[in-house]
Amino acid sequence: MLDTSHTTPQRPAALASLVELLRWRAEVQPDERLYIFLDEGGRAEWPVTYAEFDRRARAIAARLQSLGAAGERALLLYPPGLDYIAGFFGCLYAGVVAVPAYPPNPARLNRTLPRLQAIVGNAQPRFALTTEMIAALAGAVAEQAPDLGAMQWLATDTLPLADAENWRAPAVDGGTLAFLQYTSGSTGTPRGVMVSHGNLLANLAMITRGFEATPADSAVFWLPPYHDMGLIGGLLGPIYIGVHCAVMSPLAFLQRPLRWLEAISRYRATISGGPNFAYDLCVRKATPEQIAALDLSCWKLAFNGAEPIRADTLERFARTFAPAGFRRDAFYACYGLAEATLFVAGGERAHAPATLTVDPEALAQGRVAAAPDGAYSLVSSGRPPAELRLAIVDPATRARCAPDQVGEIWVDGPSVAQGYWGRPDETADTFRAALADGDGPYLRTGDFGFIQDGRLFVTGRLKDLIIVDGRNLYPQDLEATVEGAHPAIRSGATAAFSVDVDGEERVVVAAEVERNFVFSQKQNGGEGAADARQALVAAVRRAVAEQHDVRVHTVVLLKTGHIPKTSSGKIQRHACRAGFLAGTLDVIED
Repeated sequence: MLDTSHTTPQRPAALASLVELLRWRAEVQPDERLYIFLDEGGRAEWPVTYAEFDRRARAIAARLQSLGAAGERALLLYPPGLDYIAGFFGCLYAGVVAVPAYPPNPARLNRTLPRLQAIVGNAQPRFALTTEMIAALAGAVAEQAPDLGAMQWLATDTLPLADAENWRAPAVDGGTLAFLQYTSGSTGTPRGVMVSHGNLLANLAMITRGFEATPADSAVFWLPPYHDMGLIGGLLGPIYIGVHCAVMSPLAFLQRPLRWLEAISRYRATISGGPNFAYDLCVRKATPEQIAALDLSCWKLAFNGAEPIRADTLERFARTFAPAGFRRDAFYACYGLAEATLFVAGGERAHAPATLTVDPEALAQGRVAAAPDGAYSLVSSGRPPAELRLAIVDPATRARCAPDQVGEIWVDGPSVAQGYWGRPDETADTFRAALADGDGPYLRTGDFGFIQDGRLFVTGRLKDLIIVDGRNLYPQDLEATVEGAHPAIRSGATAAFSVDVDGEERVVVAAEVERNFVFSQKQNGGEGAADARQALVAAVRRAVAEQHDVRVHTVVLLKTGHIPKTSSGKIQRHACRAGFLAGTLDVIED
């Protein structure tokens, strides 16, 4: 159980950087526990205090300072855990720009190296910080990727802690660049978002107020630390708020999702969360015996963000885990993106997310019309904080939309990042947008939505939008229908996109099928297997036609684990479309 009995000093308002924040914590509460790192099984613990963490960061920073690294970029190639976040703060303590990235998988270099090479090619880091084990692979990796071998590799887990005494405070303030957050690339090539210390502090303040979080809270996080929600919300947030945090590996969650809920129950966490798919996964995997062993009555804020939030997911999770003490009003829907550092809007603590039932036909035409009969339900992502301005804009005319119109979400405020590293044209287009009346600059999010009664409703991605016969179709809506069309279709592993057929847009659906379906096909063989596939395809076509009044041109059935995804688990619809057109998707046998 996490100890929340301590008294935390009031955080100074004048802190200008994360370096000052952590140094202050280490000075006023050195022996307070900051993190508990759990092993891959989600059980064994490695507790870390503020003083211990600060000393690790200073030791790494001192080595970087001795190498003249100030102002340079450093690639972070660590497994999730203490070494990673210590390396991140080691960079900040040295005035080095951190560049978080997934370490390459030696067994899948052909799939994991291209993204890493794209990041290195753009960021041009001088250093690669990692563990001794991963550093030993540098030579082998460099044979396939010479650009990675050109960096100076540093195994930070072997540095003596005594080096911390050689550290000198860097010249860092709110305008100093802290790190490059490479977007997950769900609609294109990853781009490095330039996030300053000031951006981080502003956004952490918004999250803290939005969550109504206090040092009396405690947290459990499993999210990948290489992306904004896991890094900022999961690892930096506890330092800002002053709460204890149990940290488990994303792999531990994916191997057995109930480890997440077991950790919440065991450590009596009040704050935890993840993307929508995580809640669905827990519902699918939980047994009555496992639910009976949980006590989720401590869970006060269950945030849901980073991907479309489905009302039926919230309902299923609340119903499934009510016997374990989970309350529906713990759900906290939120919206954000890396370009705004993280948080843009959020709900109210202890209040279930607001929902709105709308006419799907009107929504397809870009209008918001109430439909009390429950035809189509949208979950609100809450309200923006006072520091942010949101505008709903027609992306073609750049005029503000009427209250009942869907448009692109534009954002302005202190947590909007500085732009994309090394991409001035894209920075100007995305971060320096102005309305037709000259109001600006705004960040163009690339997301569609509308605001009603001050609450933001997100309807989809601009670049993913499917337009058929003048109707706007949101791929996540089609995908939800496909996943419910047949039990053999895997949840969270479908992609809907459009292709040009004889000058007209047509809908294509790619969907992973369960392994047992593929196995039974191989066992049956012949006409029986073909009939099973045809029945599955027919079920998909029928469900989409009935619920969306659109014909699916092609249904592609994929083997388990082969739909393109980003490193943070989001479906890459553009990559799936490219693979479909190139004929390179790994389909089950025809």
